[in-house]
Amino acid sequence: MTHRPRRYTAPDHVLFGAAYYHEYHRPGHAPSAQQLATDLDLMRDANVSLIRVGESVWSTWEPAEGRFELDWLAPVLDGAHERGIEAIVGTPTYAVPPWMARLHPEVAGEETSGRPLTWGARQEADFTHPAFRHYAERVIRKIIARYADHPAVIGFQVDNEPGLRLLHNHGIFEQFIDHLKDTYGDVQRLNAAWGLVYWSHQITRWDELWVPDGNLQPQYDLAWRRFQARLVDEFIAWQADLVREVAEPIAPEKFVTTCISYDQAGVEDVDLSTSLDVASANVYYTMQEGLRHPSDRPMSDGWIIDGTWAVYQLADLAYSSKQAPFLVTETNAAAIGHGSINTPAFDGQWRQIAWALISRGAEAIEYWHWNTLHYGAETYWGGVLPHDGTPGRVFSEIARIGTELAAAGDTVTGLRPDADVAFLYSSESKWALAAPAVAPLLDRAGGPDPDSYRRLALPFYRGAFDAGLQINTVRPSQVFGNSHTPGVDPAEFAALRPVLVAAATYVLRAHEAQWLTEYARTGGHLVLGPRTGYADDEARAHTDAQPAGLARAAGVSYQEFETLRTPVEVHAGPGAVCAGLAIPADATATLWSDYLVPDGARILVEYADTHRRCWPAIVTHAVGAGRITTVGAVPGQSLAEAFFAWLVPTPVSGWASLPVGVRVTSAASRDGGNIYFVHNWTPEVTDVTVPQKVRDVTDPSVILDVTDRLELAPWDVRVFQAE
Repeated sequence: MTHRPRRYTAPDHVLFGAAYYHEYHRPGHAPSAQQLATDLDLMRDANVSLIRVGESVWSTWEPAEGRFELDWLAPVLDGAHERGIEAIVGTPTYAVPPWMARLHPEVAGEETSGRPLTWGARQEADFTHPAFRHYAERVIRKIIARYADHPAVIGFQVDNEPGLRLLHNHGIFEQFIDHLKDTYGDVQRLNAAWGLVYWSHQITRWDELWVPDGNLQPQYDLAWRRFQARLVDEFIAWQADLVREVAEPIAPEKFVTTCISYDQAGVEDVDLSTSLDVASANVYYTMQEGLRHPSDRPMSDGWIIDGTWAVYQLADLAYSSKQAPFLVTETNAAAIGHGSINTPAFDGQWRQIAWALISRGAEAIEYWHWNTLHYGAETYWGGVLPHDGTPGRVFSEIARIGTELAAAGDTVTGLRPDADVAFLYSSESKWALAAPAVAPLLDRAGGPDPDSYRRLALPFYRGAFDAGLQINTVRPSQVFGNSHTPGVDPAEFAALRPVLVAAATYVLRAHEAQWLTEYARTGGHLVLGPRTGYADDEARAHTDAQPAGLARAAGVSYQEFETLRTPVEVHAGPGAVCAGLAIPADATATLWSDYLVPDGARILVEYADTHRRCWPAIVTHAVGAGRITTVGAVPGQSLAEAFFAWLVPTPVSGWASLPVGVRVTSAASRDGGNIYFVHNWTPEVTDVTVPQKVRDVTDPSVILDVTDRLELAPWDVRVFQAE
């Protein structure tokens, strides 16, 4: 029986706390009642309202096959409830116990066909295997039945950070073949769709399809990535259904979520989130100088994001999973990473991040984790309490946030973040541009970069952020629609989001290009970036003039393109002055260049060098009631900022002419009022002129009127409600 996700209701306060593992006791000591009481009392002192428990310890729940120990968590939940602390209980399916590996070695996952993963880390199992599913279902049912009615429990987390690996097990490959049969019907249609005439890859029988390990055909690669994400979606939906089947008759009000790490190889978060009541995100970031703004630090290529802009980008991505508020299930308590990564935050930075995430729709902030571990792979992933267990600076900083959130109450929940710009983010294009045969950019070793999509697209997000704008990330299915999701009317979307950026949207179907054209014709300003519209839904290059389906309306096309190994200087074109676009002296084009050939479009930016000056870098063209501006290169940071300042000269927040390093984000509250989050992302004292009468959310006695000066301390943040 399938249980549909219920409508998630915003809490009456931001849920605030940490992952808490009382079972991870100190070496040589069993978990003690005294230690538990001390921890929970400290949480109460810090205004902690939420803990996350149980998701990492299958071998504690089931020490041996069929022998369950379920009562060990009860004292934790009982003690939490006595202190007014709520809990999310997790299912432990991402960390398989050794007895399963011993009894069922065939459950091991394979990242390379025929080579099982060795055990000793986590997420080593083939989660589609019948034996794994048997044991997983059994332990899930036991845990949920035991704790569904506990008064401290408000929700359940199924699995944890799903999609870590692409699994190549034979059983999964056979499922892939079945999926292809359902999709294409026969091998002739598959041959035609994938272009397998190339290099003599046409198959005559399904069992002639080769395993994906050595594949270089991009059509196969995209189909494989889609299928892997579908497996993860199904796995999470299967767990969510199990939890609801057990819990709903007992406690129908309790939500189901999972903990999404957005850079995992097997994750497509929009489809994954359809089975969840609320989306949840992990947000790990570089502290200290990584949060200085403005900054020219390069974009991170790992799971620890770098830069203030990147924190907001991830938060906006999390909001877009369901276009609704989300939970932050993990974020830095102290330095995060192995023992070689040690950059604890500057005073104030914890507050900044918490309020920044809340400003973009977060309704829970949970730190990883409460107690710093004394052993294991994450010994130096700092918790709220250090190794000696004594509250210190981290505890004090986080307790301050707890106090502020308690004072703010429901004023900062149920928020709808404001936006100046819509930013189209495409997982399909990310996968397609990761294929070695297609990836347009080079990695540090000189090979095809699997992160090409983000490197092409995110500089546009960063440019908007640097220009002081707010961004609403949207997904193709949410605007264009698909077989099971209705799209939105392009004219209505143009009225709601007058600027839409589609950069590196490599996979673009004909009806999607038509939607984008109508968006512009009905009044929107569409910004096209490099690689947008180049391929169809099979990752085949379109045969139309590029950008396919958009060239005529955009008044520009191109046939040639270039990977830029070094930045190229650009300057104002003949149309820049009339358009009001000011080009900085240090403006550059980076990474990529489409050799644009205008056909009616006005030239805004040109290359300065002899070879490329024949082709403009940015052109713009009026179409209907709107406009299409085509950016043929990845703009350097100063050019990107200037470009977005031109696109949106006045931010929707109404707070303009801010000092360097100060940003204001805004959101609509549940009662329709306006909330403003004023951040100073610098180590210097500064002040801001208040443009309207506001009241401090965390201290209602503080009221500022128009033209009052607001002083901001280093690494400071203040939150206001419009009066």
